Amino acid sequence: MSSKVALITGAARGIGLATAKLMQADGWQIAMLDRDTDELAIALPQVPGAVALPYDVSQPDQVDQAMSDVFDQFGRLDALVNNAGVADFGPIEQTDFQRWRTVMETNLDGVFLCSQAAIPMLKASRGCLVNIASISGLRASTLRVAYGTSKAAVIQLTKQQAAELGEFGVRANCICPGPVRTKLAMAVHSQEIIDAYHDAIPLNRYGSEAEIGHAIAFLCSQKASYITGQILAADGGFDSTGVGLPALRD
Repeated sequence: MSSKVALITGAARGIGLATAKLMQADGWQIAMLDRDTDELAIALPQVPGAVALPYDVSQPDQVDQAMSDVFDQFGRLDALVNNAGVADFGPIEQTDFQRWRTVMETNLDGVFLCSQAAIPMLKASRGCLVNIASISGLRASTLRVAYGTSKAAVIQLTKQQAAELGEFGVRANCICPGPVRTKLAMAVHSQEIIDAYHDAIPLNRYGSEAEIGHAIAFLCSQKASYITGQILAADGGFDSTGVGLPALRD
């Protein structure tokens, strides 16, 4: 198979699924990884011809098996999109170590493990990494001690990857989505929070899953062939407006 191959983690829903659809439309072959096997089975027919990888990015043995499956199926890997993540918001004093580790093992450990396991194939293809962090990794906010810290670490990890892998032709970049109109966000954001975000974001709205997907697809493409080590906030301008939304403090 001569088409380029992209592995997208957290691909059963949201930004991951939107990215899989967009990149397939651009001619990529897609491997979709997600530990939620039920949702992955529902998502797979929406990306015809994609390969399902029902694994957990926080488990080293499962990550190794996923990479082995990709090589067995395609014989190559050109892009790894580290999108899998979890969110657990709460005050610092209520974030016990187990809650902290639950966030870190997926949001940070998963990015590290998948990237490490993919490096041999990415070196061979002179491919790329795109890590999905968050606006919460760029600007502090209440109730996000574990989530925000994990995403800030992903930003630094991306820079480390770019610095070390560039000589092999491997690019590493990071997307920091702002508020995105996902099903999960709409389920947990009150109208007060939605209104506060709209007021604080210069574009006065949430982003869409597809808008983040287009940014990811661009960084994976040859159009971004001289871009590495960069942190792109796809956030409607939210990062430019300062910190703190009173509606998020309760």
